Amino acid sequence: MRGSSGFGYLWLAIAIVAEVIGTSALRASAGFTRLAPSLVVVGGYGVAFYCLSLTLKSMPVGIVYAIWSGVGIVLITLVAIVLYRQVPDVGAVVGLSLIVAGVVVLNLFSGMQAH
Repeated sequence: MRGSSGFGYLWLAIAIVAEVIGTSALRASAGFTRLAPSLVVVGGYGVAFYCLSLTLKSMPVGIVYAIWSGVGIVLITLVAIVLYRQVPDVGAVVGLSLIVAGVVVLNLFSGMQAH
């Protein structure tokens, strides 16, 4: 049952969260000169890519990558707002909205299927 689409979305969600955690720790790692944040980066990306590989057993790579990158970009932006006080301007908000719209269109209207 691990390969079913429902589990595919679960693995994808875990991959996204792990990637966001890893990416968020990149700044704190100070160019991989600080051990604990560097371990979080490596662990986060390790979990992300493992779960992403499980996702690809039941979902097409184009759809998976669109969701992974689109949701990841939005979540990383939210983390940057909260942790680093980086407030997006109007252009950033418009761009993020277009990314989200693209992911929604791919999911609702694409006929891509895994083989």
